[in-house]
Amino acid sequence: MDILYVVMPAYNEEDNIEGVVTSWYKVLAGKAPESRLVVADAGSVDRTHKILEDLKVTCPQLEIISDTGKQHGPKVIALYDYAIKNGADYIFQTDSDGQTLPEEFDAFWGLRNGYKGIFGHRAVRGDGKSRAFVEKVVCFLLKCYFKVDVPDANAPFRLMRADTVARYLPRLDKDYNLPNIMMTTYFAYYKEDMTFKEVTFRPRQGGKNSINIPRIVKIGWKALKDFRRLRKAM
Repeated sequence: MDILYVVMPAYNEEDNIEGVVTSWYKVLAGKAPESRLVVADAGSVDRTHKILEDLKVTCPQLEIISDTGKQHGPKVIALYDYAIKNGADYIFQTDSDGQTLPEEFDAFWGLRNGYKGIFGHRAVRGDGKSRAFVEKVVCFLLKCYFKVDVPDANAPFRLMRADTVARYLPRLDKDYNLPNIMMTTYFAYYKEDMTFKEVTFRPRQGGKNSINIPRIVKIGWKALKDFRRLRKAM
């Protein structure tokens, strides 16, 4: 049986984390016993970590890692590395804010033997027009820098073969901000068997988003420099 690791970063998600974990935990049913749901929680100053610890009583396949960077990108990189080192066959990444639906996972899982990566496409976004515009800009820049054409580079709804992720993960610094964008880019640039499938993307279900538009702009300026550097290494 295929070993599945569902991984998600968390930061100050006390309003969402219990519902998100319990709903996503159900997708482990019928998978290999070694399968896990892993949450990276570092830096939270609310009750997120306490809630996660309490959930381990009823969710024995839940694991928590806290020795990561505070930011989203380093957490995602650490989660991918953790899944690979612990024997995952497949890695599924989503976020802990309740914007994605576990009910849509099975459609991805059913396609796993045909692709090395199945990536979500947020054709309709519940998080606002400004976020949708930022994603369009990102996809345009990827086309300019890397000559890849993707409809959604950063969707937190992706099922990937762990051995393929392991091929590209060492190219990214452990504190890199945009690992999912670059992972999508690597899959497309090196012509890995991949596909995009439309997914639901709801408004945040509770709490406050820690990444606002001014911060996105700041990250974007740095991303341009990083894209040039990473392109030269390809």
